[in-house]
Amino acid sequence: MAMKNWTYCDGEGGLDRTSPDLTTRRQALVAASALALGSIWWASPKSALAKTVVRKDKTNRNVLVSVFLRGGADGLNLVAPYGEDEYYKLRPSLALKSPKSGGSETSRLSDLDGFFGLSPALLPLLGAFRDGRMGIIHAVGSRDTTHSHFEAMATMERGLNTGGDEGSGGWLARHLNATGDSESPLRAVALSSIMPDSLAGATQALAIESITQYKLEMEEAQRDTLRKLYSRGDDPVSRAGRETMEVVDRLRKVDPAKYAPEAGASYPDTPMGRAFKETAFLIKQDIGLEIACLDGTGWDTHVTQGTVDGWLFGLVRDLAESMAAFEKDMGGEMSRVTVCVQTEFGRRVYENSGLGTDHGSGSVMLLLGGGVKGGKVYADWPGLIPDKLTGPGDLQITTDYRNILGELLIKRLETPSLSDVFPSLRYRELGVFGPKST
Repeated sequence: MAMKNWTYCDGEGGLDRTSPDLTTRRQALVAASALALGSIWWASPKSALAKTVVRKDKTNRNVLVSVFLRGGADGLNLVAPYGEDEYYKLRPSLALKSPKSGGSETSRLSDLDGFFGLSPALLPLLGAFRDGRMGIIHAVGSRDTTHSHFEAMATMERGLNTGGDEGSGGWLARHLNATGDSESPLRAVALSSIMPDSLAGATQALAIESITQYKLEMEEAQRDTLRKLYSRGDDPVSRAGRETMEVVDRLRKVDPAKYAPEAGASYPDTPMGRAFKETAFLIKQDIGLEIACLDGTGWDTHVTQGTVDGWLFGLVRDLAESMAAFEKDMGGEMSRVTVCVQTEFGRRVYENSGLGTDHGSGSVMLLLGGGVKGGKVYADWPGLIPDKLTGPGDLQITTDYRNILGELLIKRLETPSLSDVFPSLRYRELGVFGPKST
């Protein structure tokens, strides 16, 4: 099963591999499907070509870059509560050094607010936090208690509170469907061979391995034939056909492989770095992109998690460098782009005998870019003393992840009715975003 490669255990916490193979680590999101009709390649009937109506106001629309860290990212490592003694008692080997310990920033936490500290692996984003461009939400998550990667991912990507809740399709799909059918054929893109659950049920979402795959392989005469075919008519298919041909023509003129980032931005040559680079390319083409779904894999750190080097440090640094390069590359355009990073659950508060951490509950979310009221760790902190933990020793969840996503939808993506996206949510605004975009 494709999801198996997202973790390094059997899904429930039992190891099925002794260590990660970082040389083959790749995005979970890979290649697009299409149907060949003769010598002409068409978009699938399930794709945007068949079901999309073109809207004319593509320019300057806000964009969400949704990043899912699959495997359960350790929020107590990314943003550590160094101000609480229990953190060091429960993680004698894995706790990161306090900002008060001295030494360089690369060897210890960087202070955020006198209680929380940022992992040295996230140093490329420290400036964004201090300048108010990045916000952090801690002790956040869903109420899924299975400790199963697959159940927890499905719950969160479907926008539910627990896996037993009623709800069809993904939360992003419900948003897309609630805001109408008149959009670009590249309105929502997942860099993947499989559609993530968050986009399940959307008629306007496309899963592709890379932007270079999105093209019609045909002779010039055949393209002209299609242009003539779609040149008239006001029906949905004709309008979608004209829009698709316009997008294909534009992408044919610009080779994504030769894309040069602006402002000296340098993306890591990793799946995460390449995904962010292609997302920047797509946004700048002004072809109507509103949602980009990116995945990070390998965050299931049961063994040899490490501190200021090793498995987890490499993953976190890759994420930070990719996000920092993306923000630099986007420049002023970043005002209309919001990056949201989440994970299906956090890790156990105490370290295990394999110098790793097992499946937990509460973790962190990161928000970067347009509309974010950053420079703050938003946390109704439950504490780490034993009687404040939940389950087998997990950080309590005090913030429903849907409240963060809901505020993002309302203030950034013009969702007309939040109840259409999160039917069972009792919405409570945290104020992590500024006033609603106009």
